[in-house]
Amino acid sequence: MKTIRSERNGAKIIKFEGHEIDSFGVGTHLVTCQKQPALGGVYKLVEINRTPRIKLSEDVEKVTIPGRKQAYRLFGADGNALVDLMMQPSEEPPKPGQRVLCRHPFQESRRAYVIPAKVELLHKCYWDMGKVVQPLLSLCDLRTKALNSLKTIRIDHKRVLNPTPYKVSVSSQLYTFMHELWLQNAPIGELS
Repeated sequence: MKTIRSERNGAKIIKFEGHEIDSFGVGTHLVTCQKQPALGGVYKLVEINRTPRIKLSEDVEKVTIPGRKQAYRLFGADGNALVDLMMQPSEEPPKPGQRVLCRHPFQESRRAYVIPAKVELLHKCYWDMGKVVQPLLSLCDLRTKALNSLKTIRIDHKRVLNPTPYKVSVSSQLYTFMHELWLQNAPIGELS
């Protein structure tokens, strides 16, 4: 499959003599007016028909974490958020007072044990199969929830100049699964 996309800062006219193009991606700058900017968002596919998928890239930051996940925020005794932890849905959720291993998704040696004082599930299903499955929060309640959540993030994470990166980790099980899928899908070079 050959895919062509526009460049980040405008479209480039390319001649394709004798070549077939299966799809064409149009960049944000080509379809929006620069005086009325658009939100630059990217959708990353992680599963097709309940089969986990991984996007591979030479740029490790663009590699996706495959499959469905549960995300938890782990808090310290002072009430501050320590780390967000992604796990596979089949895993037992982390529990307050119990040690859990948090791993960097891509750097093998970066890992830490965390003993959370509090654990919060970060996402809940409100919409499933075209139906609302639990009451929706009002805009006022959502705003309050967001403001309260921001209060739990340390100030050094929120500063404008040189902020401390907030840690988002994966469980050992998700780390192993992700790297096995990565190796299964990565092309293997051949030397001759």
